[in-house]
Amino acid sequence: MNYLHLGKGTVVPTAGIVGIFDLDVTSQSHLTRRFLREAEQRGQVVNAAEDIPKTFVVFREGDTTRVFLSQMAAATLLKRAESGQL
Repeated sequence: MNYLHLGKGTVVPTAGIVGIFDLDVTSQSHLTRRFLREAEQRGQVVNAAEDIPKTFVVFREGDTTRVFLSQMAAATLLKRAESGQL
């Protein structure tokens, strides 16, 4: 099983990753802002950023969905996920 390091010691199995999204690009949409606001209200958001987050990662395992905020660029996380690098 491959894992992806998101920051602040947070590591998730790549098999559970639904999507990796750039916050600057996606937060322009009111739908994305609503999704993130509702995830925050449900307690599903995990801050894995030590600084201002650049990316959010939607992760699902069984019936549990989490939204991880990461300070790493979406392109960096995607390359790591595809290459199997931790």
